[in-house]
Amino acid sequence: MDKGVIISGPRSLSIATIMARREVDGEMIGAVLDLPAPSGPGRAANESIALIATGPGVWLALTDQPGENWPQTLEERLGDLAAVSDQSGAYLVWRIAGPDAGDLLQRGAPIDLHRGVFGPGAAATTMIAHIGVILWRVEDPEGFEVAVFRSYARDFEHWLQTQVRAADMA
Repeated sequence: MDKGVIISGPRSLSIATIMARREVDGEMIGAVLDLPAPSGPGRAANESIALIATGPGVWLALTDQPGENWPQTLEERLGDLAAVSDQSGAYLVWRIAGPDAGDLLQRGAPIDLHRGVFGPGAAATTMIAHIGVILWRVEDPEGFEVAVFRSYARDFEHWLQTQVRAADMA
């Protein structure tokens, strides 16, 4: 499996939680951020920001080009539409790509990650090997990104390495 899976990370990105206020929907949030905010489990992105819907009226916003005081700037842009909380210190993100990436993740995830079910733009808040994760498929049909709380990063990385070694031995 080592040639069929490319693991990069963990990466530390600028991350913020956006929680819409009452009577505010994803369309209003998306209009301010210049992208269609997902209204259900999913991911949308433009050249500067990605939004992953994690619950009704709640998105994880990610950027790898934050600029100074990015969460505060995001909060100012959204104004009274939403509350913004900096999560940059809370999560690490892995990119898992290649033709066997879905098979690798499927070994620990209780959801169907087949391309026909969990295609580009799909997202889920779930567990992998009893570790809470936010998982999404990127535009590359064979690529996933997985956000894990920093406190579980070593456990998740150990699980990944164990699965890759087990697949190599099969």
